Formats: sequence, C-alpha cells, structure tokens
Amino acid sequence: MQSAEKLEAKFKAAERQLEALTEQVRQNDEKFRSSQSRELRLLQAPDLDKLLHEMTEGLRDSFDLRSVSVVLRDPGHDIRHLLLATDVDRDPKLVLVDTLTGLAPQYIALRRPWLGPFAACDHSMIVASTAGVASIAMIPLRCRDELIGSINLCSADVNRFTAQHASDFLARLGVIASFCIENAVNRARLRRSGFTDVLTGWHNRRYLQARMKEELARACRDGSQLVCMMLDVDHFKRVNDTWGHSAGDSVLRELAQRIDAEVRASDVAARFGGEEFVILLPDTRSADGQHLAERIRNAVAAAPFGLPEGGDVNVTVSIGIAEFRPGAGDTDLKSLGDALIARADVALYGAKAAGRDRVVVEAA
Repeated sequence: MQSAEKLEAKFKAAERQLEALTEQVRQNDEKFRSSQSRELRLLQAPDLDKLLHEMTEGLRDSFDLRSVSVVLRDPGHDIRHLLLATDVDRDPKLVLVDTLTGLAPQYIALRRPWLGPFAACDHSMIVASTAGVASIAMIPLRCRDELIGSINLCSADVNRFTAQHASDFLARLGVIASFCIENAVNRARLRRSGFTDVLTGWHNRRYLQARMKEELARACRDGSQLVCMMLDVDHFKRVNDTWGHSAGDSVLRELAQRIDAEVRASDVAARFGGEEFVILLPDTRSADGQHLAERIRNAVAAAPFGLPEGGDVNVTVSIGIAEFRPGAGDTDLKSLGDALIARADVALYGAKAAGRDRVVVEAA
C-alpha cells in the first residue's frame, strides 16, 4: 500500500491540476465572452462610419493594443465616395487603396491571420503609425473568396503576436468583419441613392445640405474661404412650353454634363431644384469662383443644346456668387449654410435683374 505521504502528494498534485484546469476554463470563458462582445459590436454598428470606428478604435481598446488599422481595396473609389456623403472626416487608421499589390508581402497569400514581428519595411504602408509597434496580426478580409483588405492589430509587445499563437478566433473575427463591411457598404449605397438626382445623376439638395455643413466646418477649422455658386437656366419655362418637358429634361442633363466638365473634383455640385444648381468651391476666394463661373457660363452658351425630337435650342445661365469667411462666433453650421445659399440666391436675382446670361458676385 502507498504511504499516506505519497497519497497526500498525489492529492495535492491532482488538486493543483484541477485548479489549473479551472483557471484555464475561466480564461477561455472570458476570452469567449470578450470575443462575442467584439463581434456583437461589429454586427450592431448602424452605418459604415460606426463600423469602421469599431474596427479601429473599438478593437484597439478591446484588445488593449498600440493601434489598429483597416486596409480596404477600393479601386472604383466607391467607399471613398460613400464616406464623403457623411459629416465625419475619414479616420487616418482607415487605409483605402486602389490595389493591395506592393503594400505588404503577406497580401500575396493571405487566407488566414498572419501573426509575427512588425517590420517597417513590410508593414509601414498598412498602419497609421509605426511608433512603438513590435508585433502585428494581419486578419484577412474577404468578399466572395476575394481578398479585399485586412484588419491589422499592432502591439508594443514583441511576444503578443507570434506564429505559435492560435488564431482561430481572429479568423472568425475576420469572417464576421468581412460580412459586416459588405452589408454596411450596401446599406450606404442604398442611402446614397437618396442623395442622387435621378434626372441628371448629380447629387441632390439633401446631399448638398450634408456636405455644406462638412465644408463649413472645414473652412472654420482651416481658416479658409468657401464659395457658393447658384446657377439658374434663363427662360427655362419657354423650353418646356415650346418643346415639351422631355426637351427640358434633355437640356438639364446636358447642362449638368457641361458644368461637370468645368468644375474640380473637390467641388460639391448639386441640383438644388427645378432648373437651379448649386456648386460649393472649398478653399476658394470669390474672385477665383467668378473665373470658374464665367467658364461655366461660356461653356453653356458656346453651342446649342440638341433636342430629343430633333432641332436645337440656345441656352444661357445666370449665376450668383457668395463667399463665406470664417469668424470667431461661427458655430451654428446649419444657419451659416442657409445664410450662404440665401446670399448666393440674392446675387443670382441680381444677375437676372441685370439682363441674365451673366455672373454677379454679392457686394462685399
């Protein structure tokens, strides 16, 4: 028979083993609950902005990391355009690229999470800042079995992410995040359809109101000017009355195309209603806005507009210009936007009253 001391030692060893297993179960349960919580926050994100915030700041706080970045392939700039329609500035931890080629060597065959040491030569293009980063986990984001980017978890601990660590829960997180991105982008596309004028393909008044606040906030922050240009087709009622509404629609579509050819990519152009259009010119003075307005006016009047049933019609436009200069007490962005459009409208009325087919800048 075994001595009492040996039995006692075996009992103690078994007790320690049980305690270790119990602790392991507890830790696994905590990890499972924490993982569930992260996934739930992603699934419950109400829009694309909030989802991307959860993927960066949310995961950084949850994992207690140095930083988290998200890289997304956006060759048609679709995601960039969707984010532009919001009032939120794009997070620098979101990296939107035309192609993943050349960003990091792991993208060549990234099907499962890659964990290992951070190397600036390999990973500097996929993180917002390399300062203090020692190890990284690259979680693939895939859509229809195609790599569309990655979530990059960056730690200051060189041993936090290594090839020896299990990565199944990270792979699951990547699958859920990929699903959430696809859904959020689709929802944003549907929402954007509410920002588009069906006839011209331009943005509509609702979009203009959202972007107006964004551009005013940027002007106040940077101390720059913002020009508002309001454009109206001269004697447009005659076109509808003489040739019919289909001819009027055709004129408006071609008008939008002619204006589009003159404005910058950074300008905000929208159909305000009927035959009125508004163009916001960020970081622009009224004198430069006047030059652009004259180019638009000349482009419209340069050649007749073809009509659907044959024949053509000469079209001219009147344009009013107002400039916003930020001041110390400018905080109510909605009121500032309404006032800027109203001032441009007054200038437009001045152009109409002065004989049409001309540009008028509001009096200083």
